[in-house]
Amino acid sequence: MSPPVAPPGWSRWLVPPAALAVHLSIGQAYAWSVFKPPLEEALGLTGTQSALPFQLGIVMLGLSAAFGGTLVERNGPRWAMTVALICFSSGFLLSALGAATEQYWLIVLGYGFVGGIGLGIGYISPVSTLIKWFPDRPGMATGIAIMGFGGGALIASPWSAQMLESFGSDSSGIALAFLVHGLSYAVFMLLGVLLVRVPGAAPEARGGVESSAAAAGARQLPAGPQVSANQAIRTPQFWCLWIVLCMNVTAGIGILEKAAPMITDFFANTSTPVSVSAAAGFVALLSAANMAGRIGWSSTSDLVGRKNIYRLYLGAGALMYGLIALAGDSSKPLFILCALVILSFYGGGFATIPAYLKDLFGTYQVGAIHGRLLTAWSTAGVLGPLIVNWIADRQEAAGKDGSSLYTLSLFIMIGLLAVGFVANELVRPVHPRHHVPVPASEEQPEDRPEKQPEKQSKAKEAADVQQQQ
Repeated sequence: MSPPVAPPGWSRWLVPPAALAVHLSIGQAYAWSVFKPPLEEALGLTGTQSALPFQLGIVMLGLSAAFGGTLVERNGPRWAMTVALICFSSGFLLSALGAATEQYWLIVLGYGFVGGIGLGIGYISPVSTLIKWFPDRPGMATGIAIMGFGGGALIASPWSAQMLESFGSDSSGIALAFLVHGLSYAVFMLLGVLLVRVPGAAPEARGGVESSAAAAGARQLPAGPQVSANQAIRTPQFWCLWIVLCMNVTAGIGILEKAAPMITDFFANTSTPVSVSAAAGFVALLSAANMAGRIGWSSTSDLVGRKNIYRLYLGAGALMYGLIALAGDSSKPLFILCALVILSFYGGGFATIPAYLKDLFGTYQVGAIHGRLLTAWSTAGVLGPLIVNWIADRQEAAGKDGSSLYTLSLFIMIGLLAVGFVANELVRPVHPRHHVPVPASEEQPEDRPEKQPEKQSKAKEAADVQQQQ
């Protein structure tokens, strides 16, 4: 299913809302912690067991993005958004059946496996298209869309809490909440499917960003280095960024998945414990910070550079974790503020990575490269929740409670961020031996190097400047 090509004069600013319709829906994944306590009580699960649907969902997100990245590039964003809609909504419907029949494996299969495929395909569906629409501001463009994934829980968290309060937190109430989620998100994601467009070949169809001197319909070779997806995974830059993303995500996702129980535990032994509704509100606040970080920090990266912004994410993030570990239980404002900063860095890291990839590998197959890199998210989706939940369960079994359930986990996260910081420092421009030309069939005669030596020279100079930055 190919998306219609935008006609001349069609506003490129209609593409981000289409992307947001999908990302705001699949961003519900970050509100999973609202369902953890009811599921644990209704089905007799441990914290580690109740994290399985979320963990599997993130694993499938990365794997489906990696294997589906090339298909998304080939078939276009409308096809990808349609697949995401079907899988994500079907996952909720299967989960509803599992909750109604108290068959937890169906919830894991539905929300984790089927829904996770929808997460992955939906997540990468607009990225390449947005970068093509906004070649002048790639960080901002991808940030606008990807902030929707971070902000999905801002809607889903209070909405889910209200449904559980209205329907009941037993298995039938959980089933009904899952059912409403599945049907509602199908309708909302359909808006994105119908609205999305790809840019035409003419410069004016891309929002008038490039020079209008080229003839209508002419295709120009992208400036700067161009690396194919297959070649990119052979470069050290790809694997350095894989480590950067994996460490940043592991450190953030473990706490995000456990957010509601964590804030409750941290202040359970104080004179002002945190209520269930307040914990859900905390999850919504984290979602707002996640969302704001995606657009704010990624836009800032257009000004200060990708490497510098990741230095901030990883270095300052480690400092915030240290403050929570050492003094988080002494002050709710301190705990909340540090958590909000961490989640803004977490979201910013996701939104900035496509632009980082574009800077290093070019736009030729950036969507497919991004999909492969998201396997780091799959790994982190297992590691983060596993570290936090497993250690908390062991500490609880040893008779500990309150903030002491999480102290060791927090120090482990600091170490992971330090590893990511080192990997970011090792990123260098991609060696020219990895560069590949766009296939000759995609060139116009006037684009070929032998026809335009001056143009080729200028493009090389621009690439050299970009690499030095």
